[in-house]
Amino acid sequence: MTGLHSRSFSAMGTTCSLHLHADEALADAVGARAMLEVGRIEQKYSRYREDSVMAAINCAAEAGGAIAIDGETTSLLDYALACGERSGGLFDITSGLLRRAWDFTTGALPKPDAVAALLPRVGWDKLAWGNGRLEFAVPGMELDFGGIGKEYAVDRLADTCREDGVEAGLVNLGGDLFALGPHPDGAPWRVGLRHPRRADARLGEATLESGGLATSGDYERSLVVDGRRYSHILHPRTGWPVHGLSSVTVIAGPCMVAGSLATIAMLKEDDGAAWLRGMGALHLWADESGRLGGNLGDRFSPDS
Repeated sequence: MTGLHSRSFSAMGTTCSLHLHADEALADAVGARAMLEVGRIEQKYSRYREDSVMAAINCAAEAGGAIAIDGETTSLLDYALACGERSGGLFDITSGLLRRAWDFTTGALPKPDAVAALLPRVGWDKLAWGNGRLEFAVPGMELDFGGIGKEYAVDRLADTCREDGVEAGLVNLGGDLFALGPHPDGAPWRVGLRHPRRADARLGEATLESGGLATSGDYERSLVVDGRRYSHILHPRTGWPVHGLSSVTVIAGPCMVAGSLATIAMLKEDDGAAWLRGMGALHLWADESGRLGGNLGDRFSPDS
């Protein structure tokens, strides 16, 4: 029977769900294909798996060598570089190396010398790729697609749904979303936005008819030391957490674009809100003092 059918599964360390206006057999088929596609992407690019493509890349990065890469990986590198250029170098997939100094489970800050020692191995200028080959100019580097990987998976799942003929539905991978189209009656999808300081509360509710929505914030992993919060989002030039904004939500065409815009705004700290306005992006921000701003207008209803 045609109706709204939901399918849930776990992948990429989070809860994933599909909400599809389709008949039940189609929803089952699309759900099965979606699980396979997310599993493929996770297996390929997870930094936690020893058998992943990313693990092989990082072996070459550690040695300061070169490795053959396929077209999908090249496209992701090209996109990440475009984000790096648009952000003035702040969006940098080599900066995951800084996690070697930062352990957000200990409750303690790293020693400044440990952070500073990693910085010479961070930077786009130390990478080169083309003709199916990726090279690292210095040893001891590391790549991480964590800033775009989940959003890329959302977009791929949306493609899978469309290929199977689903025209109305919502893809949700841990809060990164893509709306294939509104409900059949024209009503938009209503999405709750998490409060960056209260885990059991929301900032409010956004509406989404089509396209991607993604949020970047300082609450996913953080340290609080002497009353100050230290985010997991690390500045690639200083090696220390960014400050200024606590949460940024962006609505854009692809979810990957929404996610990268939100992350760049966080990296730009106090200049992030103005940068988003200049980009003409649909967005909502919350800063560390609790203020809200943005241009979602009637697409956003704040909670009282």
